[in-house]
Parts: sequence; structure tokens; C-alpha cells
Amino acid sequence: MSSSLEQPIREAAWKLGFGACQFTHAGQPDRFSAYQKWIQDGMHGEMSYLDRHQEKKGDLQKVLPGMKSIISLATSYLPPESSAPHPETFTGKVARYARFEDYHHVLEAPLKALCKELETLGGKGHTHLHYVDTGPIMERDLAQRAGLGFTGKHTNLISRKLGNWFFISEILTTLKLIPDKPEPNRCGHCARCLEACPTEAITEPFKLDARRCISYWTIEYKGSIPMEMRPLIGDRVFGCDDCLEVCPWNRFAKESERMKPVYLERLHQPDLLEWLELDDEGFKQKFRGTPMIRTKRRGLLRNVCVALGNTANAQALPALEKARQDPNGLIAEHARWAIDQIKKRLNSR
Repeated sequence: MSSSLEQPIREAAWKLGFGACQFTHAGQPDRFSAYQKWIQDGMHGEMSYLDRHQEKKGDLQKVLPGMKSIISLATSYLPPESSAPHPETFTGKVARYARFEDYHHVLEAPLKALCKELETLGGKGHTHLHYVDTGPIMERDLAQRAGLGFTGKHTNLISRKLGNWFFISEILTTLKLIPDKPEPNRCGHCARCLEACPTEAITEPFKLDARRCISYWTIEYKGSIPMEMRPLIGDRVFGCDDCLEVCPWNRFAKESERMKPVYLERLHQPDLLEWLELDDEGFKQKFRGTPMIRTKRRGLLRNVCVALGNTANAQALPALEKARQDPNGLIAEHARWAIDQIKKRLNSR
């Protein structure tokens, strides 16, 4: 059975650089009750925005009245192989998705273009609303129901064609489209992601406690990182990919023609001492248009101090001593901690 629109829409999506295009109905997400329980248990930490718009997340008609279908789209963000030599300095790790120009902006144009195609293919009188990780909807669960992939034990979506390195975006539409079948779970007995997590944030298969996740502490959290978490952060300064990197389905991952032109090599193996020297204007110039602008200077330099403190290398001390005098108290406090950590380790040798 087909409405005759699905294949032309898929072909239009592929031409625009999307790696996959699937369809689902506009009913309540299957895991809405589980999501509510996760919020009630406080697993979201201080990400208060996740608790908002519960009524819309449970009833999509309140997002777009008359909506009949959801077009779920995937865009790979597998980075190209780096050809740059390893810098002979202190380097940190940046999550793969953040080594590109901000995906919210990059995907805006092709989503608008696909909405235009829907107007041509579906005729007038229909409404289309697109989101890139910003709408009051449970996009991962809707994408799973559409067959875009299956939810892994690390709670991220996994595609048999793209691995788990892909962005999700969607178009809500009043067009009636034939839903695709959900993708069955294919994790089997694999538990690599649980074993790889350095903080045991994946408390059990398919359950993540954000309050233990390094991505939460280095990106979402705005305050002082708890003492017990700092050593576990290692050299990660923006996010953590450990659970994603070990997924065996990544052997099928492909570079994206859409994202490849906006890859930022300079965010791979960054020089942390250079970053620690950034003032507010320097920070804005370096990270404007990237996901990393989100932490603001105080958040990123806080993370840099923690990473340098975990090196136990005396060569980082001069830069940290300077950071200890930073007028921003958050940066200064983490610099003091880093200095103490390095000196303690040096004295214990």
C-alpha cells in the first residue's frame, strides 16, 4: 500500500543530502510514559528544558493541529579521516558532532527545501513544520518508530546503514503518508557501550542517568563540576563519545556529503594551552557558528582546566597559574583544583 508520495519524498531527501528518510504516524510516542518517569526520577539533572512541554510531547496535535504524519530524517556526521599530525602539546577531546559547523544551522536549508518539495508533491492546503533537535517532541522515539534505526543500550539511535553517528531531524506534516515499520532492536547480547562508559552513566541497558554523564557535565551543566566527577572526565573538554565509539554497527557508517564541507579540522586534537588563553572576544571568534559556543567561555575554560589537571604534567602549571587569576570565579576555582592535582601527583612520585 502506498500513497504514491513516499518514494518521491525519499528521493528528494536523498538529493538534498539526507542519509535516510522514513515515515511514521502522529500518535503518542510509545515511550512517553517511560520518559515522564525518567524526568520524575530526576535523571535529567538540571536540564529543565527537558521537563517542558510535556502536554505537547504526549499529544502531537498540540504541536501541529491536523498533523497526520512525521517524516524522520538522518544525516551522518562521521568525520573525515584526520591528516593532521598529532600536536606536540596538551590536547583535549571534542565530541565528534561538535567538530562541524552547528548542525542546527547546516540542516536548516535542506529542511526548508524539502518542505518546498512537499508543497509541490502534496499540493496546496497542507502545513509542514520542521525541527532539528529543537522542537517539543520526542524525536528519537519517533525516529525509532519510523524505522530510522533502533534504540541502543546506550539510549542513542543506531542505524544499520549509518551506525550511531547521525543527526535526527524531522518534518511534521498534515499530509497522510504510509508509516514505515519500526526497526527491531539488534543489540543482542552486546554490552560494549555499558562497559565503555567511564562513569557508569548507563545504569542498565537502555537507561541513562544524565547526572553521571560526561557530556552533561561538560556541555549542559553551568556550575562547578563535582569533585568526584573531575578525575573521570580525563582529557574530554566538550562531550564524550566513548559509548558511541565502541558500537559494532559503526562499521557501516559513512561520511556525509552534507556535513563533510563544514568539518572543522582545528577542533580535532585542540591545543588546550592556547584555548586557556582565550578572552571573551577570542572565544567568540574561534567558536562562533559551532556547537561549542553553547558553553560560553567560562564553561569551556572550566573544562580545559579539569583536563589539564588530569594530565599531572608540570608544564601546564604556568598557564593554570594565570587562569587562577581569571576574573571569572568558575574558571579560577577549577584552575586552582587543577594546580593542586598536578602538584599532588608530582609529590607522590
